Amino acid sequence: MESILELTKENIQQVVDASMEQVVVMAFWASQSPESLALMQTLESITQQQAGRFVLAKVNCETEMEIANYFQIQSLPTTLVLHEGKPVDGFAGVQEAPQILEMLDKHLPAQWQLKLNQARVFLAEQNAIGALPLLKEAYSDKPLAEIALALADVYLSLGVLEDAKGLLDSVGLADQDSYYQSLKAKLALALDAADTPEIRKLQQDVDNAPDNLALVLELAKALHQAGRNDEALDLLFTPLQKDVSALDGKVKGLFLEILTALGQGNSLANQYRRKLYTLLY
Repeated sequence: MESILELTKENIQQVVDASMEQVVVMAFWASQSPESLALMQTLESITQQQAGRFVLAKVNCETEMEIANYFQIQSLPTTLVLHEGKPVDGFAGVQEAPQILEMLDKHLPAQWQLKLNQARVFLAEQNAIGALPLLKEAYSDKPLAEIALALADVYLSLGVLEDAKGLLDSVGLADQDSYYQSLKAKLALALDAADTPEIRKLQQDVDNAPDNLALVLELAKALHQAGRNDEALDLLFTPLQKDVSALDGKVKGLFLEILTALGQGNSLANQYRRKLYTLLY
């Protein structure tokens, strides 16, 4: 449903039905009332700024008298907050934007809740890429377990196992529900799949010859391809601590390639980027 619409007899039932799940602000106005026109501009501006937190349904009382009579509107402008099919708040006359926002905040879902809800729609459509930025923003605003679980689900879908594990480890006992258990099982399977015979063989070779940096590079590449970036970066950082130009700069080059692949917003990349800076400067 559009965030701003004209309420008529033809769509009123649709709007009332929508109020069962989303707050609807009904604004009764008339062109012959200057106060109405001023309030409409304020309400439209707030609606656009709030980006989907509610629907603004404008009622032109000059053409929709039946609707105005049904809601017993006595004066213009009048604003009603509709939720679950019935008015729960409102005011008559004109109010400034801060006063209107204060009233609306008592009834509107938080921004993090809207982002979580939208992300869940993406998850249901198996669109992890679409859900990722919404969940990261929601978790940054409100680090709740329900957001952490959804974000861990996305990371598992994208093969970012370290971040998924970190989020699952942060979930307290009280929130370890069936969704949590299923994600833990999915993580265990992913980690097992990432522990390939090739990696085990390379790990053994590196253990036997830890100074063979060519082998270290091969193991780091295999770990990165398996999504085990924490281990790959830790493996590369050890020789870099001794010599930033190790193996003619190839160790640092692979280290930076992995950081770039992880992206600027990745917490693991940021952690190891800071570690590298301490060596360089």
